[in-house]
Amino acid sequence: MWAAAPLLLLLLLLLFLLPLLLARLWRRRAAPLEPAGRAVLITGCDSGFGHLLALRLHRLGFTVFAGCLSPGGEGARRLQREAAAGRLRVLRLDVTRARDVLAAKELVLSHLPERGFWGLVNNAGISTFGETGWLSMEKYEKFADVNLLGSIRTTLAFLPLLRKYKGRIVFMSSIVAYFSLGNGIYSMTKAAIEKFCDALRLEMKKFGVRVCIIQPGNYARSTKIQPPVSAEEIWNELSEEEKAVYNKEYVQEWANFFNSILSKGSTNGNEVVDAMVDALMSPTPKARYMVAKLTEKALVFACALFPTVVMDSVLSYALSK
Repeated sequence: MWAAAPLLLLLLLLLFLLPLLLARLWRRRAAPLEPAGRAVLITGCDSGFGHLLALRLHRLGFTVFAGCLSPGGEGARRLQREAAAGRLRVLRLDVTRARDVLAAKELVLSHLPERGFWGLVNNAGISTFGETGWLSMEKYEKFADVNLLGSIRTTLAFLPLLRKYKGRIVFMSSIVAYFSLGNGIYSMTKAAIEKFCDALRLEMKKFGVRVCIIQPGNYARSTKIQPPVSAEEIWNELSEEEKAVYNKEYVQEWANFFNSILSKGSTNGNEVVDAMVDALMSPTPKARYMVAKLTEKALVFACALFPTVVMDSVLSYALSK
C-alpha cells in the first residue's frame, strides 16, 4: 500500500495541474475580444490605475466612459486632451451618490455604441493609515461607502445592461484583503469586496457575465490613493482616550514604518492595467489577477496556508521591529 503512495501523489498532482495547463493553452489559442463598438465604464479615473486604464482602452478602440470625482480637475482635463472627441467621455461620478450613478447610467444608455455595454470597472477607492481605535466611526462609514458600497451601488445599477450584453465586471481589490499592516480599515473593505465578488461571480455565470478581481501588491507610488502619512496630523486627530494610551513617539514610529512601506511601492502601474485589460478582453478571463512581487505573493500564500496563530506571531514580530 505504502509503495503506491508516490504514484498516487503524482496522479493527484497531475489531476490538479492538467486543468490549469489546458486552460493556459486555451487562453493562448483563443482570439481576444474585438473592442470596437463596445462601451466600458470606469470609476475613479482622476488618477492612478483608472486614469491609465481609460487611456489604454481608448487607444485599443473601446468607447470609454471615464468617471471622475472632479470632472474639472487635472486628471479629467488630461483625459479630455488626449482622447479623440466622441469615443471617450469624462463624467462626474461620485460612487457614494446614487444620483451620480443613475446619471452615469443615463449617459451610457444615450450614447451606447453598436455592440452595447461590455464592461464595468469598479476602480474608485480611498485608503488611510491608523490603528483601529485611532479612526472615528465617521471614517469607517466613509471608507465602507466608497470602497465597498460604492462598488455595489454602481454594479447594481449596471447589472441589467451587463446581463443583456453578457459583459464583464472588474473589481479592484488588494493583497491586503488577506492581511493588515497598519491599514486595517482598507483591508476590511477589500476583504468584504472579495466576498461580494465571490457571490456575484457564481450568480452571473448563468447569464454569461464574467466577474474578475484585481489584487495589486504595493503600487503606492503609482497612484494617489495613499499619500505619505503625517504623525503630527494623526496625533492631532486622536481622541483624548487614545492619547492617554499612546504617545507621540509611538505614532511617529508607526508613521515612519508605514511611509517606508509606501516608498518601496512599484512605479509601474501599467502592470496592474495589463491585468485589467486581460480581464476585459480575454476570452477566458481569470477570476483573480494577483499582480504583486514574489515576496508579497509568498506572504499571501502563507496567510492562507498557516494557522492564524502562526501568522499573528509572524506579523506581530515584524511590526515590533
